[in-house]
Amino acid sequence: MSLCAAVLVCVAVLALSCREQASGGARQEGDPYEGERAGMVRTQMANRDITSKSVLAAMEKVPRHRFVPDELADQAYEDHPLPIGFDQTISQPYIVASMTQALEPGKTDKVLEIGTGSGYQAAVLAELVADVYTIEIVKPLGQRAEKTLADLGYRNVHVRVGDGYAGWPEEAPFDKIMLTAAPPRVPQPLFDQLREGGLLIAPVGVYGQDLVLYRKTAEGMVERELYPVRFVPMTGKAQE
Repeated sequence: MSLCAAVLVCVAVLALSCREQASGGARQEGDPYEGERAGMVRTQMANRDITSKSVLAAMEKVPRHRFVPDELADQAYEDHPLPIGFDQTISQPYIVASMTQALEPGKTDKVLEIGTGSGYQAAVLAELVADVYTIEIVKPLGQRAEKTLADLGYRNVHVRVGDGYAGWPEEAPFDKIMLTAAPPRVPQPLFDQLREGGLLIAPVGVYGQDLVLYRKTAEGMVERELYPVRFVPMTGKAQE
């Protein structure tokens, strides 16, 4: 190989490495759960109504076992939520995929997530969009999620510990907003921080909850109920 060709190969390898780091680089050598993750995607998602190839690819890439307590790692790819401490849970994998697909993530999107939790949903979104801004009110959870995301190389996820009811006004407007905890109704600041034409998805309700998809139009918010869900309540400043 000539010196010139060798230099070109090195440049190509470096460029590929940089792209992988920017999008997360979550796939790891010798991952013992790779087969289980592929099975999860095949049986829990592709065999149901998850049709987005990009969402399926993201779900197959992100190592869910890294976002749950070590003693629950062997259950990470089963079709149910798991406790992560502080009376919080990591959502059922199918629900993560379904909510992500409904949000229609685009490569240039800036997304706000309310309720970082384990950081898993933020990682899935980070595989699909330009930037994710995620807020967690429980400080130890937010700090742990931030470390996990950093360890996995997610440089396009920005974590804040704080009250999700206020959103992240200095980074608004957002193309998409996702709530992963249920408020009685969506806080007005979140609607205000959504760009016109943008989508917001949230579990809404107190005793009975529905997953609702909102689209912001020039005339106001248009909403569509998707299906009944059960999420932990959203905590923080009471709505006005």
